[in-house]
Amino acid sequence: MPPKTIGLIAHSGKPGIADLVNVIAQQFGRFSISVLVEKETAAIAGNKSGHSMAELGAAADLLVVAGGDGTILHVVGQLGEVLKPIFGINVGSLGFLTCANSSTYREAVECIAKDRINFSQRALIEARVKLGEKQTAKMIALNDAVLSRGELSRLVLLCTRVNGEPLTEFNADGLIVATPTGSTAYSLSAGGPILDPESGVFVITPICPHVLTNRSIIVSEGSTIEIEASDPDYPVFLTLDGRKPIHVERGSIVTIRKAKKTLPLAALPHASFFSVVRQKLKWSGSNL
Repeated sequence: MPPKTIGLIAHSGKPGIADLVNVIAQQFGRFSISVLVEKETAAIAGNKSGHSMAELGAAADLLVVAGGDGTILHVVGQLGEVLKPIFGINVGSLGFLTCANSSTYREAVECIAKDRINFSQRALIEARVKLGEKQTAKMIALNDAVLSRGELSRLVLLCTRVNGEPLTEFNADGLIVATPTGSTAYSLSAGGPILDPESGVFVITPICPHVLTNRSIIVSEGSTIEIEASDPDYPVFLTLDGRKPIHVERGSIVTIRKAKKTLPLAALPHASFFSVVRQKLKWSGSNL
């Protein structure tokens, strides 16, 4: 059934975003759908009535996010485990998570109001950092967890295990553990494969490895991946979906596994993952 309440969130730095937010809200009003606007979005749109991300997560049936992939990742990070279905409207360039362009907002609103959208259940990863008896809280990511060397131009040593069995000690600029959704992001840039969102796997991709035979490896989404920062001299940092990096002390174990919840990510009717890949990566086939 169509949503009764929409949470509207936008990237405040995009050109023309204030006008887009207002016209989207007006279009939903035509279908008698209530719109709650996130407080920073409300401020740029000249609306005095704004709501926190937590309030949107509690009250909205669907979150409409106007921006790019980074905006959606930010929203997922803010919501944590209080996830709601997300419909992305692209106000940028390359975007794999958004399903409509800003120029087609009327069609997008109508599809939502008439319940003509589909959802893909996207796997999330959860990560913890443990040192001795100390352990961080669970951290959730939609795209990837990245261990890297930070600002130093030095390789780092990352001893990696899968389900308790040693994989290898990567000597590299870093290591990416990506979901199928994140396989088209940093992992792809580092030479990793593109994964179907429903493939039920994760991919471990080294960043500029010193040993040229170190390549991406695909593991089951039921795997537990443990990575230890084993270099005594150089710091290692953990970043989830591009958020603020966390310093990983020597001897710490970063544990990564599939989260219990999934993210329902919206798609327009007749759209498919492969059509998005063809469009975004400009795969036009042979000219022969």
